[in-house]
Amino acid sequence: MKYKLMLAAMMAALASGSAFANADLAKAKNCMTCHSVDAKVVGPAYKEVAKKYAADKKAEAMLVQKVMKGGSGTWGPVPMPANPQVSEAEAKTLVKWVLSLK
Repeated sequence: MKYKLMLAAMMAALASGSAFANADLAKAKNCMTCHSVDAKVVGPAYKEVAKKYAADKKAEAMLVQKVMKGGSGTWGPVPMPANPQVSEAEAKTLVKWVLSLK
């Protein structure tokens, strides 16, 4: 029983550490200049993005490209600029994090 509790605590710590690490990546890549987790800034709140694409199996790949290349029209008239400072691997990490938010 003690082993199971320790394992559960370690898994929770790893999961929360991963979420913080991805928020840190979003800050480091300047994503938080236009977005926040809970509220619209220039672009939509990340929780709204997660809600919009929750049932879309193709969303992850599409959003990775949008993070890197930019886009417009989905969330209003303000376009999202391209982000050449974000590698594909970083974009995948960021998108997985955003889509995991509830």
